Amino acid sequence: MASMNGISEKGKRLLFEVLSHVDPSVAGPRLGKLSLPRRKDVLTPDIFAIGSRGVVPHVTPDVLAAHTQFGGIHMALEDFIEKATTGKPPVMNAPGNSPLHTFTCLSPDLFTLLAPRRTPAVASPNGNSNTAISTFTSTGFQVVSNKAYISYVANLRPDIAVAFADVPYGTQPGTKRIAKMGDRTQEWLSQLLKEKIEDQAVFAPVLPIEFLDQAEYLNTVADDLADEISGLAFYDSNVLPEIPATTVVSQLPRLSLDEPTSPRQIIRQISLGMDIFTIPFVGFATDAGIALSFRFPRPPPEVTSTEGKGILPLGIDMWPASHATSVIPLTTSCTCYTCTNHHRAFIQHLLSAKEMLGWVLLQVHNHHILSEFFASIRESIKNGTFEADCDEFAKYYEPELPEKSGQGPRVRGYHYKSEGPFETKKNKPAWGNLGGDDEEGTGLVPDQPATELEEQGFAEKTAT
Repeated sequence: MASMNGISEKGKRLLFEVLSHVDPSVAGPRLGKLSLPRRKDVLTPDIFAIGSRGVVPHVTPDVLAAHTQFGGIHMALEDFIEKATTGKPPVMNAPGNSPLHTFTCLSPDLFTLLAPRRTPAVASPNGNSNTAISTFTSTGFQVVSNKAYISYVANLRPDIAVAFADVPYGTQPGTKRIAKMGDRTQEWLSQLLKEKIEDQAVFAPVLPIEFLDQAEYLNTVADDLADEISGLAFYDSNVLPEIPATTVVSQLPRLSLDEPTSPRQIIRQISLGMDIFTIPFVGFATDAGIALSFRFPRPPPEVTSTEGKGILPLGIDMWPASHATSVIPLTTSCTCYTCTNHHRAFIQHLLSAKEMLGWVLLQVHNHHILSEFFASIRESIKNGTFEADCDEFAKYYEPELPEKSGQGPRVRGYHYKSEGPFETKKNKPAWGNLGGDDEEGTGLVPDQPATELEEQGFAEKTAT
């Protein structure tokens, strides 16, 4: 496939080329290239950003095009269909050859990946059925049938569509449920492949259960459906080494929906042969006011010399007042827009003032750090030093991200589900009692239970 400036021009179908020579029967890191007409080629391993209602949180499309480097965006169908029960969802009215790009104002260079649910997904109180799954839209839970999903895929025409998977989010499936999961997923995948439009790329899901429990389904994919699918989507990366190593299957791109929580988990999945990643901890770090600061395989010399020989954190918490007078970049030697134009004191001020720009600048920085992280990993695999570089990375950095210390941006209801009574509120109130904190007085909202308020005559009706 010919390309100009990294943008593929010829062909009609999604293509994936393995660039590094590895034994398909042995799990190991590999280099690849994902290509599609009118899209910028994606060198793998790499990241697809996670979208929320069609956009990357905190980043507008123009900022995304100018200051980020990832190759595509993961979008969830449940973000767009809250009005499906009463009429036609607005996204279905989007015009053009790529309605998802049109509806979200996404740059035409970027890939669109459509999955039924977000990553991470909110657990549903109702289980899936033989013909449908339960989704969580901005207006509540909604059942979506596989037939409806096929229709959405045909109309929205994403570059990549992940087939339905019978995944029980939030609970451990029992023996009877496990027996159904593979059968349901196989039926849904076969129906999608049969009814999809021509050249629609479909990734077959790999379930988060033991290989033996889904062996019949995976063997069917490898033996009968490998020529019809365009890739594999793993909900559990531990299953990857056990996938049948046929010639066709080993050449398919591998998408991780396994939700790594740290760079070490990303490195581990890459060592198993994973190609494309969706990484929720980038957004979590931004919301928490944490600026990622890791480099692969080692930190810059100026960092190691100033920090001494101790283990370095993976990120810097920007909430403490100690940053209020610091005029150095978020991380040294970082070339992102945030670090080249602003300093820590400005970011800390924006967070303290709850200015949205603070999270915008952090998101730009954090995605840049991750893009550089993957670029260094690709170079390491190319040079044949990946294993040694992984050991060096583990020697320099802590295993997990730092804990959140400040209040992030306001939480939106469609991202979180109520777990039951007496849970703490996700958002702190924007107001408090009249007067100072040390003054005693009656709060704006009574703290007593309703029975005590009634005994005191609160809101008692009187005859007039």
